[in-house]
Amino acid sequence: MPAKPRILVVEDESGIADTIQYSLATDGFTPVCCATAQQAITEFRREPPALAILDVGLPDLNGFELFKQLHELPGGREVPMLFLTARSDEIDRVVGLELGADDYIAKPFSPRELVARVRVILRRSARQPAAAPSAPAALPVEVDEERRRIRYYGQPLELSRYEYGILRLLAAKPGRVFTRDELLAKVWDDDSDSFDRTVDAHIKTLRAKLKAVRPQLDPIRTLRGTGYALSEDLPAA
Repeated sequence: MPAKPRILVVEDESGIADTIQYSLATDGFTPVCCATAQQAITEFRREPPALAILDVGLPDLNGFELFKQLHELPGGREVPMLFLTARSDEIDRVVGLELGADDYIAKPFSPRELVARVRVILRRSARQPAAAPSAPAALPVEVDEERRRIRYYGQPLELSRYEYGILRLLAAKPGRVFTRDELLAKVWDDDSDSFDRTVDAHIKTLRAKLKAVRPQLDPIRTLRGTGYALSEDLPAA
């Protein structure tokens, strides 16, 4: 990690932006604040940051749309992003994670917690998860390690990097139960139990994508209080 990682903060409420800027600066980061999506795009083009913090409710463009546009810029797909939202609706959190965001935090929030999450995300991004073996040929889940793509019953899935990591890990050992701590350690490469809910949210969006291919099947089993496993008795492709 650089001595002072550059953090792009896109927030139109000046009081919140000032608080974030102060918290990041005093914790060793270099914050760059923008009040609009267009300013953020211009700043991102000038120099992609180590991480971007995006407010969902911006005056000129929805934060989700800004996320998509930043992803299409040079280097955009390598930059981890975190959403800020004033809404508590689950749908906002799910949409953000489905897009591939690394995390989200709802307003009002603790500046200390925000900085802690930024540090965790940067540590995760700096590490490469250990390669897991490809899924057995008999399974309807085909993992292409080189292209980082997964097919389910022959259908390519549009997965975020963490959804890909979870399904790849589960498919490597069908029937084997992975705890939330294991998924955090192996997929996110961080064992902090503070992010259990992030695992659950990604499992939920992953299930929805699998069900879109085969609505009658529920390939991911939940063992309450334990973790998740890929079903061993899925019908052959």
